[in-house]
Amino acid sequence: MSIIAASGISKSFVTQLIFSDATFRIEEKDRIGIVGTNGAGKTTLFKILTGAEDVDSGTIYYDKRISVSYMEQHTDYTSQKTPLQEVEEVFAELDRMEKRINELTEKLSVYGDKGWIEEHARLLEEFENRGGLTYKGRCRSTLLGLGFNEKDLDLPMSALSGGQRTRVMLAKTLLMNCDIMLLDEPTNHLDMDATRWLENFLLSYKNAFIVISHDRYFLDRVTTKTFEIENQKLTCYNGNYTKYKELKALDRLTLERDYEKKQKEVKRIEGIIAKQKTFGQERNYVTIRSKQKQIDRIVDSMEKPDQDPESVRFSFKACSGTGYDVLTINGLAKSFGEKEIFKNVNMEIKAGDRSFIFGANGCGKTTLLRTVIGQLEADAGIIKTGARVKIGYFEQGTGELNGDKTAFDELLDEYPHLTNTEIRSVLGTFLFKGDDVFKQIKTLSGGEYARIKLAKFMLADTNFLILDEPTNHLDIQSKEVLEQALENYDGTILAVSHDRYFIQKLANNIFVMNNKGVTQYKCNYTEFEEIMEKGAEEIKPKATDKKPKEESDYAKRKQLASEERKKKNRLENLEKKLKETEDEKAALEKQLEDPEISGDYTKLTEISKRIEELQQLADELFEEWSELAED
Repeated sequence: MSIIAASGISKSFVTQLIFSDATFRIEEKDRIGIVGTNGAGKTTLFKILTGAEDVDSGTIYYDKRISVSYMEQHTDYTSQKTPLQEVEEVFAELDRMEKRINELTEKLSVYGDKGWIEEHARLLEEFENRGGLTYKGRCRSTLLGLGFNEKDLDLPMSALSGGQRTRVMLAKTLLMNCDIMLLDEPTNHLDMDATRWLENFLLSYKNAFIVISHDRYFLDRVTTKTFEIENQKLTCYNGNYTKYKELKALDRLTLERDYEKKQKEVKRIEGIIAKQKTFGQERNYVTIRSKQKQIDRIVDSMEKPDQDPESVRFSFKACSGTGYDVLTINGLAKSFGEKEIFKNVNMEIKAGDRSFIFGANGCGKTTLLRTVIGQLEADAGIIKTGARVKIGYFEQGTGELNGDKTAFDELLDEYPHLTNTEIRSVLGTFLFKGDDVFKQIKTLSGGEYARIKLAKFMLADTNFLILDEPTNHLDIQSKEVLEQALENYDGTILAVSHDRYFIQKLANNIFVMNNKGVTQYKCNYTEFEEIMEKGAEEIKPKATDKKPKEESDYAKRKQLASEERKKKNRLENLEKKLKETEDEKAALEKQLEDPEISGDYTKLTEISKRIEELQQLADELFEEWSELAED
């Protein structure tokens, strides 16, 4: 049953169109993710759903019986109440009921009035049925699950950070248990453990919810439908984020093939018209008018595919290779004054490893990276880099680019050997299109600034990349561009990141860090999650078979990388053959327009047969491409 239904709705601000002709339905149990670039209109859609914004045209239906809760991305709300008191306000009616029950209990201890007894019994039954015995515990556990500690719960809201206040508002929204819940970037201020807690909460949520998020792993886990807002259009897909990407790719390819086919058909008919005009007879002009109407119908039905915003045309390669041993750390320790950051850190990173470091905020991950590259001096332990290792370090924060330069000049000055076309290609890879390359750096957004830093970083002459939260400030498109660049990178990677989708795409080696040391898991992220769920401990290889095990893992990684390259090459070959097939078919169809050939039955039969063969081949190639693209 639909609780909200929109038909042909449009929304603009002054002269800026946000989206138009949007049609969708929201059912009682829907779990919907909304994706789109920053500024596409995701939050505007939420405000329309809450009634805070009106649509310019179209209709939107609400079931009058439903309740809606909305957690905004940013909140300035503060008070002198504690987080626990704020969240317990959700259950204000239960609180009043509890006070009345206590009041009646006290009265009944003195005098057994029949009316009081009946009221007490009725209230107590209702209180228990509505969760009155557990609501305070649920409030506390929700706040603890979202990353608060017991000390935080005693602080006034005014003493909390902006991120903590947002988490309090998130807790209140979750506990309202409304018919439809709207969450705008709920994972922004959560660490991995808190995000997992939220995922489990939403998986058990019995009503509908819609979530805006750049956290693709989170969307994959909790959503079953996806709304995309792109190029002023809203498109609905069945499936989580990964499924939506697959369906979108297939839809795009189908649309491109249909568009090309109709273009060719228009050209074919135009050729017939041109030929008819040379005859100049009345019956020829009748045919011309008929054919022109046919063209008009085809043109009206043609939908030109939008330019693909994610095409990557530049490959990033490591410089000359390293030896098998890239980085070895033994007994590393670091303190600042009397504060111990970490100790007993032991790590081994081999050529081709894509290693990620996990750990709670403040456990020393960034400090470890800075110690490895020599920015900080270790208190104890040994750091040894292998032969021919050239490190590139991408750190958090901004403050190293010249604000007066343009994006183009920033790269040209750093890499003068690159041609203008190559620089534009690199910037295009990182989503700087057209005149955007000439924007001054001081005018860029945080995300644009981070993308320029990443472009410079990826061009450096390195073979060992050390990355500290590289996806911070990036939207989904930018993250996927970076992932594609790093997937094609043939060097070694060590990174700190909270972006689980990013980690899942790249990791084959995981280090879990705390202030007592590091535990290594020689696996990808999916396998790591399974280990954590089972509570299994790391299985360490025996000393006698350590080298063969490492070599076996290295060989396995090489094999997987080889298979991935083969799959990519096969896809490219299929696309090339598909284009060649379509081109040959179009050329043969054009030959059929020649009166000499159309009058030669034998030639006409040969060409028609070949066209059928090419069509069958094109269908087979497209089917194989679809199967490979879905793997």
